Amino acid sequence: MIRRHAFLFRMALVAADTVAALMVVQAASYMRFGLTDDWSQALDPSIPDPRLAVGAFVGVWIGLLWLHGLYRGRARWTVRGEAAEIAKASITLTALTLSALFLLKLPDVSRLFLLVAFPLLAASALAVRIAMRLALIYLREHGRNTRFMLVLGANPRAQAFADLVESHTELGLVVVGHLKADQSDNGVPLSRPLLGSIDDLETILHSHIVDEVAICLPFALEDLIEQAARLCEQEGKVVRIPVAPVERVLSLGRLESIEGIGVYSLANGPDRALSLLVKRLLDIAVSAALMVLLSPLLVLIALAIVLDSPGGVLYRQMRVGLHGRPFTILKFRSMCEQADEQLKHLRERNEINGHAFKVTRDPRVTRVGRALRRTSLDELPQLWNVLRGEMSLVGPRPPLPNEVAQYDIWHRRRLSMKPGMTGLWQVSARRDPDFDQWVEQDLEYIDSWSLVLDFKIIARTVPAMLAGR
Repeated sequence: MIRRHAFLFRMALVAADTVAALMVVQAASYMRFGLTDDWSQALDPSIPDPRLAVGAFVGVWIGLLWLHGLYRGRARWTVRGEAAEIAKASITLTALTLSALFLLKLPDVSRLFLLVAFPLLAASALAVRIAMRLALIYLREHGRNTRFMLVLGANPRAQAFADLVESHTELGLVVVGHLKADQSDNGVPLSRPLLGSIDDLETILHSHIVDEVAICLPFALEDLIEQAARLCEQEGKVVRIPVAPVERVLSLGRLESIEGIGVYSLANGPDRALSLLVKRLLDIAVSAALMVLLSPLLVLIALAIVLDSPGGVLYRQMRVGLHGRPFTILKFRSMCEQADEQLKHLRERNEINGHAFKVTRDPRVTRVGRALRRTSLDELPQLWNVLRGEMSLVGPRPPLPNEVAQYDIWHRRRLSMKPGMTGLWQVSARRDPDFDQWVEQDLEYIDSWSLVLDFKIIARTVPAMLAGR
Protein backbone atom coordinates (compact mmCIF):
# COMPACT_ATOMS: atom_id res chain seq x y z
CA MET A 1 0.00 0.00 0.00
CA ILE A 2 1.18 3.56 -0.64
CA ARG A 3 2.79 4.33 2.72
CA ARG A 4 2.12 8.06 2.89
CA HIS A 5 -1.65 7.47 3.03
CA ALA A 6 -2.09 3.89 4.23
CA PHE A 7 0.01 4.33 7.38
CA LEU A 8 -2.35 6.92 8.84
CA PHE A 9 -5.37 4.78 7.95
CA ARG A 10 -3.84 1.74 9.67
CA MET A 11 -2.86 3.68 12.76
CA ALA A 12 -6.35 5.15 13.00
CA LEU A 13 -7.83 1.64 12.82
CA VAL A 14 -5.42 0.34 15.47
CA ALA A 15 -6.28 3.24 17.79
CA ALA A 16 -10.03 2.76 17.23
CA ASP A 17 -9.79 -1.01 17.81
CA THR A 18 -7.79 -0.46 21.01
CA VAL A 19 -10.30 2.01 22.43
CA ALA A 20 -13.19 -0.24 21.40
CA ALA A 21 -11.56 -3.28 23.06
CA LEU A 22 -11.05 -1.41 26.34
CA MET A 23 -14.69 -0.31 26.22
CA VAL A 24 -15.72 -3.93 25.63
CA VAL A 25 -13.86 -4.98 28.81
CA GLN A 26 -15.79 -2.34 30.76
CA ALA A 27 -19.10 -3.29 29.11
CA ALA A 28 -18.60 -7.02 29.72
CA SER A 29 -17.76 -6.33 33.36
CA TYR A 30 -20.92 -4.25 33.71
CA MET A 31 -23.09 -6.94 32.08
CA ARG A 32 -21.60 -9.60 34.36
CA PHE A 33 -21.29 -7.76 37.68
CA GLY A 34 -23.51 -4.71 37.31
CA LEU A 35 -22.52 -1.09 37.73
CA THR A 36 -19.19 -1.09 39.58
CA ASP A 37 -15.89 0.73 39.33
CA ASP A 38 -13.93 -2.45 40.10
CA TRP A 39 -13.97 -4.22 36.73
CA SER A 40 -10.91 -6.24 37.83
CA GLN A 41 -13.14 -8.56 39.90
CA ALA A 42 -13.82 -10.41 36.62
CA LEU A 43 -10.22 -11.66 36.77
CA ASP A 44 -8.54 -14.24 38.96
CA PRO A 45 -7.46 -12.65 42.27
CA SER A 46 -4.06 -14.31 41.95
CA ILE A 47 -3.22 -12.11 38.94
CA PRO A 48 -0.77 -9.52 40.40
CA ASP A 49 -1.58 -6.67 37.95
CA PRO A 50 -5.07 -6.75 36.39
CA ARG A 51 -4.32 -3.76 34.17
CA LEU A 52 -1.29 -5.51 32.70
CA ALA A 53 -3.44 -8.60 32.05
CA VAL A 54 -6.07 -6.53 30.25
CA GLY A 55 -3.35 -4.76 28.27
CA ALA A 56 -1.93 -8.11 27.16
CA PHE A 57 -5.42 -9.34 26.25
CA VAL A 58 -6.09 -6.27 24.11
CA GLY A 59 -2.60 -6.41 22.59
CA VAL A 60 -3.07 -10.03 21.51
CA TRP A 61 -6.44 -9.09 19.98
CA ILE A 62 -4.87 -6.25 17.95
CA GLY A 63 -2.06 -8.60 16.86
CA LEU A 64 -4.54 -11.22 15.67
CA LEU A 65 -6.49 -8.62 13.69
CA TRP A 66 -3.21 -7.58 12.08
CA LEU A 67 -2.24 -11.17 11.24
CA HIS A 68 -5.64 -11.73 9.62
CA GLY A 69 -5.08 -8.79 7.28
CA LEU A 70 -7.62 -6.50 8.90
CA TYR A 71 -5.30 -3.48 8.75
CA ARG A 72 -4.59 -3.94 5.06
CA GLY A 73 -6.33 -1.68 2.57
CA ARG A 74 -8.84 -3.53 0.41
CA ALA A 75 -10.08 -2.28 -2.94
CA ARG A 76 -13.16 -4.52 -2.90
CA TRP A 77 -14.14 -4.27 0.74
CA THR A 78 -17.27 -6.15 1.81
CA VAL A 79 -18.94 -6.52 5.18
CA ARG A 80 -19.13 -10.31 4.69
CA GLY A 81 -15.41 -10.65 3.91
CA GLU A 82 -14.39 -8.45 6.82
CA ALA A 83 -16.77 -10.25 9.20
CA ALA A 84 -15.32 -13.62 8.19
CA GLU A 85 -11.75 -12.52 9.00
CA ILE A 86 -12.85 -10.96 12.29
CA ALA A 87 -14.64 -14.21 13.22
CA LYS A 88 -11.44 -16.17 12.57
CA ALA A 89 -9.44 -13.77 14.73
CA SER A 90 -12.08 -14.02 17.49
CA ILE A 91 -12.03 -17.84 17.45
CA THR A 92 -8.23 -17.79 17.65
CA LEU A 93 -8.36 -15.35 20.59
CA THR A 94 -10.85 -17.58 22.39
CA ALA A 95 -8.64 -20.63 21.95
CA LEU A 96 -5.51 -18.78 23.06
CA THR A 97 -7.23 -17.26 26.10
CA LEU A 98 -8.72 -20.54 27.34
CA SER A 99 -5.42 -22.33 26.76
CA ALA A 100 -3.55 -19.66 28.72
CA LEU A 101 -6.02 -19.87 31.61
CA PHE A 102 -5.58 -23.64 31.73
CA LEU A 103 -1.77 -23.59 31.53
CA LEU A 104 -1.42 -20.78 34.08
CA LYS A 105 -3.97 -22.43 36.39
CA LEU A 106 -6.29 -19.43 36.66
CA PRO A 107 -9.69 -21.04 37.29
CA ASP A 108 -11.31 -18.02 38.94
CA VAL A 109 -11.49 -15.83 35.83
CA SER A 110 -15.19 -15.32 35.13
CA ARG A 111 -16.18 -17.57 32.20
CA LEU A 112 -19.41 -15.62 31.76
CA PHE A 113 -17.33 -12.43 31.48
CA LEU A 114 -15.32 -14.04 28.68
CA LEU A 115 -18.45 -15.40 27.02
CA VAL A 116 -19.77 -11.84 26.81
CA ALA A 117 -16.43 -10.25 25.87
CA PHE A 118 -15.51 -12.39 22.84
CA PRO A 119 -18.60 -11.69 20.68
CA LEU A 120 -18.56 -8.02 21.76
CA LEU A 121 -14.95 -7.74 20.58
CA ALA A 122 -15.85 -9.16 17.18
CA ALA A 123 -18.88 -6.89 16.86
CA SER A 124 -16.89 -3.80 17.88
CA ALA A 125 -14.12 -4.55 15.35
CA LEU A 126 -16.66 -4.86 12.54
CA ALA A 127 -18.49 -1.72 13.68
CA VAL A 128 -15.18 0.23 13.74
CA ARG A 129 -14.46 -0.71 10.13
CA ILE A 130 -17.91 0.12 8.89
CA ALA A 131 -17.88 3.46 10.73
CA MET A 132 -14.36 4.29 9.51
CA ARG A 133 -15.20 3.70 5.87
CA LEU A 134 -18.49 5.59 6.12
CA ALA A 135 -16.59 8.50 7.67
CA LEU A 136 -14.00 8.44 4.87
CA ILE A 137 -16.74 8.43 2.25
CA TYR A 138 -18.51 11.32 3.99
CA LEU A 139 -15.30 13.37 4.27
CA ARG A 140 -14.40 12.68 0.67
CA GLU A 141 -17.86 13.67 -0.60
CA HIS A 142 -17.59 16.94 1.33
CA GLY A 143 -14.12 17.77 0.05
CA ARG A 144 -12.25 16.86 3.22
CA ASN A 145 -9.38 14.38 3.56
CA THR A 146 -8.97 14.55 -0.21
CA ARG A 147 -5.79 14.72 -2.25
CA PHE A 148 -5.82 15.22 -5.99
CA MET A 149 -3.82 13.17 -8.48
CA LEU A 150 -3.00 13.92 -12.12
CA VAL A 151 -2.26 10.90 -14.31
CA LEU A 152 0.23 11.19 -17.18
CA GLY A 153 -0.91 8.77 -19.85
CA ALA A 154 -4.18 8.01 -21.64
CA ASN A 155 -3.53 4.30 -22.18
CA PRO A 156 -5.09 1.17 -20.60
CA ARG A 157 -2.38 1.08 -17.94
CA ALA A 158 -3.08 4.69 -16.93
CA GLN A 159 -6.83 4.04 -16.81
CA ALA A 160 -6.36 0.89 -14.72
CA PHE A 161 -4.07 2.66 -12.24
CA ALA A 162 -6.50 5.57 -11.87
CA ASP A 163 -9.34 3.09 -11.21
CA LEU A 164 -7.20 1.21 -8.68
CA VAL A 165 -6.22 4.34 -6.75
CA GLU A 166 -9.77 5.63 -6.49
CA SER A 167 -11.10 2.22 -5.46
CA HIS A 168 -9.03 2.49 -2.26
CA THR A 169 -11.12 5.12 -0.49
CA GLU A 170 -8.79 5.05 2.52
CA LEU A 171 -6.12 6.73 0.37
CA GLY A 172 -8.35 9.77 -0.11
CA LEU A 173 -7.04 10.24 -3.66
CA VAL A 174 -9.19 11.65 -6.46
CA VAL A 175 -7.93 11.60 -10.06
CA VAL A 176 -8.54 15.00 -11.66
CA GLY A 177 -7.77 13.81 -15.17
CA HIS A 178 -5.23 12.54 -17.70
CA LEU A 179 -2.57 14.03 -19.95
CA LYS A 180 -1.62 12.07 -23.06
CA ALA A 181 1.94 11.62 -24.27
CA ASP A 182 1.20 12.03 -27.99
CA GLN A 183 -1.52 11.41 -30.57
CA SER A 184 -1.00 7.64 -30.35
CA ASP A 185 -1.64 7.65 -26.60
CA ASN A 186 -5.40 7.04 -26.84
CA GLY A 187 -5.66 3.32 -26.31
CA VAL A 188 -8.80 3.21 -24.18
CA PRO A 189 -11.91 5.32 -23.57
CA LEU A 190 -11.20 7.34 -20.42
CA SER A 191 -13.70 7.66 -17.59
CA ARG A 192 -12.04 10.89 -16.43
CA PRO A 193 -11.31 14.15 -18.26
CA LEU A 194 -8.51 14.31 -20.82
CA LEU A 195 -6.97 17.64 -19.86
CA GLY A 196 -4.48 17.88 -22.72
CA SER A 197 -1.02 16.59 -23.53
CA ILE A 198 2.13 16.35 -21.44
CA ASP A 199 3.26 19.61 -23.04
CA ASP A 200 0.51 21.21 -20.95
CA LEU A 201 1.81 19.72 -17.66
CA GLU A 202 3.12 22.99 -16.23
CA THR A 203 -0.08 24.83 -17.12
CA ILE A 204 -2.27 22.14 -15.54
CA LEU A 205 -0.17 22.11 -12.36
CA HIS A 206 -0.74 25.86 -12.06
CA SER A 207 -4.43 25.92 -12.95
CA HIS A 208 -5.58 22.85 -10.97
CA ILE A 209 -5.06 21.68 -7.40
CA VAL A 210 -2.66 18.76 -7.82
CA ASP A 211 -0.99 17.02 -4.88
CA GLU A 212 0.40 13.99 -6.70
CA VAL A 213 1.31 13.04 -10.25
CA ALA A 214 1.20 9.44 -11.49
CA ILE A 215 3.43 8.79 -14.51
CA CYS A 216 1.91 5.86 -16.40
CA LEU A 217 4.06 5.99 -19.53
CA PRO A 218 6.13 3.18 -21.08
CA PHE A 219 9.78 3.26 -20.09
CA ALA A 220 10.64 3.65 -23.77
CA LEU A 221 9.73 7.31 -23.20
CA GLU A 222 12.49 7.61 -20.59
CA ASP A 223 13.42 11.19 -21.48
CA LEU A 224 9.82 12.32 -21.25
CA ILE A 225 9.40 10.60 -17.87
CA GLU A 226 12.56 12.25 -16.58
CA GLN A 227 11.45 15.71 -17.74
CA ALA A 228 8.01 15.31 -16.16
CA ALA A 229 9.48 14.03 -12.89
CA ARG A 230 11.96 16.92 -12.77
CA LEU A 231 9.19 19.49 -13.28
CA CYS A 232 7.08 17.86 -10.56
CA GLU A 233 10.09 17.93 -8.23
CA GLN A 234 10.51 21.66 -8.84
CA GLU A 235 6.82 22.16 -8.11
CA GLY A 236 7.00 20.07 -4.92
CA LYS A 237 4.58 17.35 -6.11
CA VAL A 238 4.71 13.71 -5.04
CA VAL A 239 5.42 11.50 -8.06
CA ARG A 240 4.09 7.93 -8.38
CA ILE A 241 5.40 5.62 -11.12
CA PRO A 242 3.60 2.25 -11.30
CA VAL A 243 5.89 -0.45 -12.68
CA ALA A 244 5.22 -3.94 -14.05
CA PRO A 245 7.59 -6.84 -13.26
CA VAL A 246 8.89 -6.88 -16.85
CA GLU A 247 9.93 -3.25 -16.81
CA ARG A 248 13.28 -2.13 -15.57
CA VAL A 249 13.74 -1.16 -11.95
CA LEU A 250 14.25 2.49 -11.10
CA SER A 251 17.17 3.49 -8.93
CA LEU A 252 15.43 6.55 -7.49
CA GLY A 253 12.55 6.78 -5.06
CA ARG A 254 11.02 4.28 -2.68
CA LEU A 255 9.35 1.10 -3.90
CA GLU A 256 5.86 0.64 -2.47
CA SER A 257 2.90 -1.40 -3.64
CA ILE A 258 -0.83 -1.33 -4.04
CA GLU A 259 -2.54 -4.68 -4.58
CA GLY A 260 0.75 -6.24 -5.67
CA ILE A 261 1.55 -3.54 -8.22
CA GLY A 262 4.92 -1.90 -7.58
CA VAL A 263 4.81 1.88 -7.27
CA TYR A 264 7.96 4.00 -7.14
CA SER A 265 7.25 7.04 -4.99
CA LEU A 266 9.33 10.20 -5.27
CA ALA A 267 8.33 12.38 -2.32
CA ASN A 268 9.48 15.95 -2.90
CA GLY A 269 8.87 17.22 0.61
CA PRO A 270 8.15 15.99 4.14
CA ASP A 271 6.94 12.38 3.91
CA ARG A 272 7.07 11.14 7.50
CA ALA A 273 3.46 10.24 8.04
CA LEU A 274 3.59 9.81 11.82
CA SER A 275 5.44 13.10 12.37
CA LEU A 276 2.99 14.94 10.10
CA LEU A 277 0.10 13.43 12.05
CA VAL A 278 1.66 14.61 15.33
CA LYS A 279 2.16 18.06 13.77
CA ARG A 280 -1.55 18.23 12.91
CA LEU A 281 -2.61 17.02 16.36
CA LEU A 282 -0.38 19.66 17.96
CA ASP A 283 -1.88 22.31 15.68
CA ILE A 284 -5.38 21.37 16.84
CA ALA A 285 -4.50 21.16 20.54
CA VAL A 286 -2.38 24.34 20.69
CA SER A 287 -4.66 26.52 18.54
CA ALA A 288 -7.76 25.48 20.51
CA ALA A 289 -6.01 26.07 23.84
CA LEU A 290 -4.65 29.47 22.79
CA MET A 291 -8.05 30.62 21.53
CA VAL A 292 -9.48 29.89 24.97
CA LEU A 293 -6.55 31.25 27.02
CA LEU A 294 -6.20 34.43 24.93
CA SER A 295 -9.93 35.13 24.66
CA PRO A 296 -9.76 38.13 27.09
CA LEU A 297 -6.93 39.64 25.02
CA LEU A 298 -8.84 39.00 21.79
CA VAL A 299 -11.86 40.84 23.17
CA LEU A 300 -9.72 43.82 24.26
CA ILE A 301 -8.07 44.03 20.83
CA ALA A 302 -11.49 43.93 19.14
CA LEU A 303 -12.74 46.79 21.36
CA ALA A 304 -9.62 48.85 20.64
CA ILE A 305 -10.10 48.43 16.87
CA VAL A 306 -13.77 49.46 17.04
CA LEU A 307 -12.98 52.56 19.14
CA ASP A 308 -9.99 53.59 16.98
CA SER A 309 -11.49 53.66 13.48
CA PRO A 310 -14.70 52.82 11.60
CA GLY A 311 -14.99 49.37 10.08
CA GLY A 312 -15.15 45.74 11.06
CA VAL A 313 -12.94 43.99 13.58
CA LEU A 314 -11.67 41.24 11.28
CA TYR A 315 -10.04 41.53 7.88
CA ARG A 316 -10.65 38.65 5.45
CA GLN A 317 -8.44 38.02 2.46
CA MET A 318 -8.08 35.22 -0.07
CA ARG A 319 -4.77 33.39 0.19
CA VAL A 320 -3.20 30.33 -1.46
CA GLY A 321 -2.54 27.28 0.68
CA LEU A 322 -1.25 23.74 0.23
CA HIS A 323 -0.70 22.92 -3.46
CA GLY A 324 -2.76 25.91 -4.56
CA ARG A 325 -5.84 25.43 -2.37
CA PRO A 326 -7.53 28.82 -1.90
CA PHE A 327 -8.76 29.80 1.55
CA THR A 328 -9.83 32.92 3.44
CA ILE A 329 -7.28 34.11 5.97
CA LEU A 330 -8.37 36.04 9.06
CA LYS A 331 -6.58 38.96 10.68
CA PHE A 332 -7.46 41.75 13.04
CA ARG A 333 -8.08 44.81 10.88
CA SER A 334 -5.04 47.06 11.07
CA MET A 335 -5.85 49.38 8.15
CA CYS A 336 -8.56 51.82 7.18
CA GLU A 337 -11.68 50.58 5.40
CA GLN A 338 -10.56 51.58 1.88
CA ALA A 339 -7.10 49.98 2.18
CA ASP A 340 -7.45 47.65 -0.83
CA GLU A 341 -8.60 50.50 -3.10
CA GLN A 342 -5.57 52.60 -2.09
CA LEU A 343 -3.07 49.80 -2.77
CA LYS A 344 -2.63 50.61 -6.47
CA HIS A 345 -1.37 54.10 -5.55
CA LEU A 346 1.32 52.62 -3.29
CA ARG A 347 2.78 49.99 -5.63
CA GLU A 348 5.68 52.25 -6.62
CA ARG A 349 6.75 52.47 -2.96
CA ASN A 350 7.09 48.69 -2.60
CA GLU A 351 10.24 47.82 -0.64
CA ILE A 352 10.35 44.13 -1.61
CA ASN A 353 12.40 42.94 -4.57
CA GLY A 354 10.06 40.31 -5.97
CA HIS A 355 6.52 38.99 -5.81
CA ALA A 356 5.38 40.51 -2.51
CA PHE A 357 4.43 43.93 -1.17
CA LYS A 358 5.61 45.86 1.87
CA VAL A 359 5.82 49.55 2.82
CA THR A 360 7.42 50.54 6.12
CA ARG A 361 5.28 53.64 6.77
CA ASP A 362 2.08 52.51 5.12
CA PRO A 363 -0.41 55.43 5.36
CA ARG A 364 -3.33 53.00 5.39
CA VAL A 365 -2.37 51.57 8.78
CA THR A 366 -4.41 52.85 11.75
CA ARG A 367 -2.99 53.87 15.13
CA VAL A 368 -4.09 50.64 16.82
CA GLY A 369 -3.13 48.70 13.71
CA ARG A 370 0.43 49.98 13.97
CA ALA A 371 0.75 48.58 17.49
CA LEU A 372 -0.84 45.28 16.45
CA ARG A 373 1.55 44.89 13.52
CA ARG A 374 4.61 45.74 15.58
CA THR A 375 3.77 42.91 18.00
CA SER A 376 2.20 40.63 15.33
CA LEU A 377 -1.00 40.45 17.42
CA ASP A 378 -3.01 41.14 14.26
CA GLU A 379 -2.20 37.54 13.25
CA LEU A 380 -3.96 35.91 16.24
CA PRO A 381 -7.29 35.24 14.43
CA GLN A 382 -5.36 32.84 12.20
CA LEU A 383 -5.56 30.37 15.07
CA TRP A 384 -9.01 29.68 13.61
CA ASN A 385 -7.41 28.91 10.22
CA VAL A 386 -5.04 26.52 12.01
CA LEU A 387 -7.90 24.80 13.81
CA ARG A 388 -9.76 24.38 10.49
CA GLY A 389 -6.71 22.75 8.91
CA GLU A 390 -6.09 25.49 6.33
CA MET A 391 -2.89 26.54 8.06
CA SER A 392 -0.37 25.20 10.55
CA LEU A 393 1.33 26.92 13.47
CA VAL A 394 4.64 26.74 11.58
CA GLY A 395 5.15 26.82 7.82
CA PRO A 396 5.69 29.14 4.85
CA ARG A 397 3.51 32.24 4.92
CA PRO A 398 0.42 31.98 2.64
CA PRO A 399 0.80 34.18 -0.46
CA LEU A 400 -1.81 36.17 -2.36
CA PRO A 401 -3.20 34.66 -5.61
CA ASN A 402 -1.75 37.48 -7.73
CA GLU A 403 1.68 36.85 -6.19
CA VAL A 404 1.51 33.13 -7.00
CA ALA A 405 0.56 33.96 -10.60
CA GLN A 406 3.96 35.69 -10.96
CA TYR A 407 6.01 32.94 -9.30
CA ASP A 408 8.98 31.36 -11.03
CA ILE A 409 8.92 27.54 -11.14
CA TRP A 410 11.23 27.12 -8.17
CA HIS A 411 9.12 29.52 -6.08
CA ARG A 412 6.11 27.23 -6.32
CA ARG A 413 7.69 24.50 -4.20
CA ARG A 414 6.97 26.64 -1.15
CA LEU A 415 3.31 25.68 -1.73
CA SER A 416 4.14 22.00 -1.12
CA MET A 417 3.70 22.41 2.63
CA LYS A 418 0.74 23.79 4.56
CA PRO A 419 1.24 27.52 5.27
CA GLY A 420 1.93 28.64 8.82
CA MET A 421 1.40 31.53 11.22
CA THR A 422 5.15 31.73 11.75
CA GLY A 423 8.11 30.30 9.91
CA LEU A 424 11.84 30.24 9.47
CA TRP A 425 12.16 33.52 7.58
CA GLN A 426 9.87 35.36 9.99
CA VAL A 427 12.30 34.73 12.85
CA SER A 428 15.53 35.09 10.88
CA ALA A 429 15.17 37.24 7.75
CA ARG A 430 11.89 39.12 8.11
CA ARG A 431 13.43 42.49 7.27
CA ASP A 432 15.30 41.18 4.23
CA PRO A 433 13.87 43.05 1.19
CA ASP A 434 14.68 40.25 -1.27
CA PHE A 435 11.72 37.94 -1.97
CA ASP A 436 14.02 35.21 -3.29
CA GLN A 437 15.73 35.13 0.11
CA TRP A 438 12.34 34.57 1.75
CA VAL A 439 11.63 31.67 -0.57
CA GLU A 440 15.06 30.13 0.02
CA GLN A 441 14.34 30.22 3.77
CA ASP A 442 10.97 28.52 3.19
CA LEU A 443 12.54 25.81 1.03
CA GLU A 444 15.24 25.27 3.64
CA TYR A 445 12.47 24.74 6.18
CA ILE A 446 10.62 22.28 3.92
CA ASP A 447 13.77 20.29 3.11
CA SER A 448 14.92 20.04 6.74
CA TRP A 449 11.49 19.89 8.40
CA SER A 450 11.08 18.06 11.69
CA LEU A 451 9.00 18.49 14.81
CA VAL A 452 12.12 19.65 16.63
CA LEU A 453 12.60 22.42 14.05
CA ASP A 454 8.97 23.51 14.55
CA PHE A 455 9.50 23.75 18.31
CA LYS A 456 12.69 25.80 17.78
CA ILE A 457 10.87 28.24 15.47
CA ILE A 458 7.99 28.62 17.93
CA ALA A 459 10.48 29.26 20.73
CA ARG A 460 12.14 32.00 18.64
CA THR A 461 8.79 33.50 17.60
CA VAL A 462 7.69 34.61 21.08
CA PRO A 463 10.76 36.79 21.83
CA ALA A 464 10.64 38.13 18.26
CA MET A 465 7.04 39.24 18.84
CA LEU A 466 7.87 40.84 22.20
CA ALA A 467 10.82 42.68 20.67
CA GLY A 468 8.72 43.92 17.77
CA ARG A 469 10.84 42.07 15.21
